[in-house]
Amino acid sequence: MKAMFLTLIIAAGGAALSGAETKPLDVVAHVDLQRYLGTWYEIATIPQRFQKGLVGVTAHYSLRADGKIDVVNAGRKETLDGKVKSVRGKAWVVDKTSNAKLKVSFFWPFSGDYWIIDLDKDYQWAVVGHPSRTYLWILCRTPQMGPALYDELLGRIAAKGYDLAKIKKTLQPGD
Repeated sequence: MKAMFLTLIIAAGGAALSGAETKPLDVVAHVDLQRYLGTWYEIATIPQRFQKGLVGVTAHYSLRADGKIDVVNAGRKETLDGKVKSVRGKAWVVDKTSNAKLKVSFFWPFSGDYWIIDLDKDYQWAVVGHPSRTYLWILCRTPQMGPALYDELLGRIAAKGYDLAKIKKTLQPGD
């Protein structure tokens, strides 16, 4: 699994913006990291090789003693009853003004950008992207997100320059 996440990190670091996406990607004004910690369910993503065949995907964030964040990504292979695959990494804030731009590493010394580009005021959902717009995750505190909210977020994501045709929903319990 680490090799799959290494692919993400290398690709994320070397991605470039296309002509249609030259406007810088905006992040949220401020993230309260204490409120952001905990478990998030992946509602949708731009699929990447390192996540191929995974369903029921979650990300769990917890604060480390050194101020960095432990990251545990997990999912099940092919079905919601499939074998669990997980990987542990760490993240750290690179923009202390907003706390919305982080780096994440699953395999040292490689790291990738993790930018919080949209966030619910009550921290019930978040949209995480990458300045290249080749990575995207719609996250929720519960395995399900209502269709009206999902559609609203897609509209906001499109306005940020993402190609909605690349976004795929992630199978979660209750689907």
